[in-house]
Amino acid sequence: MFKKLTQSIVNQLDPKGDLVPVCSILDHEHFRPLCLVRRKRRAIFHLSPCYKQTQYRLADVLLPGEGDKSTESLLPSPGGEASRQFTVTQSVTNSIDGNLGLHVEPTRIELKGVTSLAKEWTIKMEKRPVPVAKLEVLKEEREINVNHPFIQQLKKTHQNLYVIHETIEASEETSYKESTQAERSFMAQLYAKLRMKGSRVNNQSITIPKGCTLAFRAIPLAIKNGSWDLQYFPEATNRSCFVSDGMSQGKLGELEAEVKKNCQILSKLPSDLSIVFLEAIKAVMRDRNLFQELSQKMEAVLDEGGCCELKTDSPGLKDLLSSFESSPRIHLLSWAEAISYTLDALDELMEDQLLLLLESLEEKIVPKQLKLVKSILEQDQYRKGPSSIDHNLVSFTQEKEEELTIAIVEMSGVKLQKDGSVTCGEEAFSAVAALYVSLYVLNLLSNQD
Repeated sequence: MFKKLTQSIVNQLDPKGDLVPVCSILDHEHFRPLCLVRRKRRAIFHLSPCYKQTQYRLADVLLPGEGDKSTESLLPSPGGEASRQFTVTQSVTNSIDGNLGLHVEPTRIELKGVTSLAKEWTIKMEKRPVPVAKLEVLKEEREINVNHPFIQQLKKTHQNLYVIHETIEASEETSYKESTQAERSFMAQLYAKLRMKGSRVNNQSITIPKGCTLAFRAIPLAIKNGSWDLQYFPEATNRSCFVSDGMSQGKLGELEAEVKKNCQILSKLPSDLSIVFLEAIKAVMRDRNLFQELSQKMEAVLDEGGCCELKTDSPGLKDLLSSFESSPRIHLLSWAEAISYTLDALDELMEDQLLLLLESLEEKIVPKQLKLVKSILEQDQYRKGPSSIDHNLVSFTQEKEEELTIAIVEMSGVKLQKDGSVTCGEEAFSAVAALYVSLYVLNLLSNQD
């Protein structure tokens, strides 16, 4: 819920800018002004850059200067002259009427239902910037401690370092509530084998504490021989601290190249390892805690160059991590990159969507769904009117498979009719791209072609 809230705030405040939403309320304290962050690999399906916390602040990696001037003096005080306060409100109420024909041996069942979604929130926020001019003065007064273990590790692993210079914080405690009500059987529940009749009400809420970081802006640092600089135009130069991460154009050809680069190693897995990888992916799609654990393990592998201990008490991950520990380092790193990329894509999907994908695996229709999603991406009409694709891609031998596929696609912002008519939302490409990556990996590991 927190991620949806912060993404919504960024979409309203800075839809095409460089404001980055904080994804987890548990980590918000690590995205305050002057905190140091690392940037995750750029992916086409990310609407905005993604960053990882480092547990360090700028002051932690600086050498003492004359008078040992504290960096705390750079921080704007709450409600201070440099701060700005404003309020954002959103109210959404959707109602969907529908019916579903499902063939369940030995009878056919007709189900009808109404699904409604309501969410409403008002949040008061404060913008807290660190004047870049003050950072320019600071870099002349204090050098980077190049012998700091963290800086040494970054240099060894060729990773860039960024400093947060502006945040959007909650200026008072706020509650965010979301209510979903489904009468009879909701499609996602049905296909996920949660066979239910009657009505279902799902109320969720989260309390945003005062001072919680909701979004931020970061600027890359260039470090050389103890000196450091701010990179105002990082994409236009090669002055990156350790390695440059370029921008993506977001077209299908580039998406396919990106997927091939990150996931080709999975096509070379022996059949027994493919099963191990697939079972682990399926496990994390069902369990958010497992998802987070595997993500952290893969980040540790990549950050430490494979020199980390991979132990777990989770049965769903034991076989996979055991395979990692017994494999050559070159394979371990490539596998970790592929899994990390896959998890990033899965993380962009809705929870119900993940359950529907698991059902698609059981129905063995993932290959056709992959072709369908690719055809949608080929239309390249996200800012144009409706278009159409080959209606055969929407035709399945069973109506259940057809309705299942349409439900999955529509959760990514695409309106798809059984005759092949397609209408996409303005921001649909990234969501559909994430779905394409997810289907590609599931198809690759399950060998359903």
